[in-house]
Amino acid sequence: MRNLFVITIFFFSLVGNTQAQIVDKKNLIEKNAELKKIEGGFSFTEGPAVSRLGDVYFTDQPNNRIMKWSFFTGKTEVFMENAGRSNGMFFDKEGNLIACADMDNQIWSIDEEGNKTILIESYQGKKLNGPNDLFITPTGEMYITDPLYVRDYWTRSLESQQNGEHLYFLSSNRLQFIRVDEKLERPNGIIGTPDGKTLYVADAGAKKIFKYDIIEDGYLSNKEVYLERGSDGMTIDFRGNLYLTGEDGVKVYNKKAEEVAHIPVPEKWTSNVTFAGPDRKTLFITATEGVYQIRMKVYGTH
Repeated sequence: MRNLFVITIFFFSLVGNTQAQIVDKKNLIEKNAELKKIEGGFSFTEGPAVSRLGDVYFTDQPNNRIMKWSFFTGKTEVFMENAGRSNGMFFDKEGNLIACADMDNQIWSIDEEGNKTILIESYQGKKLNGPNDLFITPTGEMYITDPLYVRDYWTRSLESQQNGEHLYFLSSNRLQFIRVDEKLERPNGIIGTPDGKTLYVADAGAKKIFKYDIIEDGYLSNKEVYLERGSDGMTIDFRGNLYLTGEDGVKVYNKKAEEVAHIPVPEKWTSNVTFAGPDRKTLFITATEGVYQIRMKVYGTH
């Protein structure tokens, strides 16, 4: 039967000679596609964000820089040094790169020349824990996760100034900055549907992924557990399949929270994932020391 169709692709791990297996139960991956390493030698890659042209900007956080990968040339280059130890990133509708710059626990807007504007630097006069990841809706509203991962480069007090690790909302006019969920243990990865109606948040502390309805003025309702597992960064395709990362490559779950694909990655950790290229059919994966790509049949929405 078609719904039991499984494509299995073999490739040799770049670490040792162990054989890994790509499992694709719903025909999401292009036929005969292979996972390809784009470049290695980084300290820890994170925060891939796709531009309008399909290029990907990602962070090499320990080296405090933002890199740019060109889809057309296949080459990477440094886009920005002294990048505020940026972590998660996302492009807004004006083409600015919005970054979780946790050196000073801020949210930055970076233009195409690399000039930064600080959008958020505190909540009610107190520093955030360390913004980790964000999602921007089609109408420009922003959702931001703020876990506390103590950094060895902080010179301030390592104690949290907030009363917990929360999920925040920033309005499109940048005037309203509020908490929208104060009952998470350690919010981390975040992504929303392209219609701006549904939000997914990975709670690394609870090892759960929560699903919300986005309602008027950015508030959230109908919170429910989507999946009993955690994730680092996440993305979504046009079918509504969710792509999760962590210690076992990239795993894909459908709207019913059923696992439908698994893409092993020869690194200790996969941190984040996005869809790249003008057609948004190249899955771009950030991992511990390298970045990878694989061609898909489905396309992404961000």
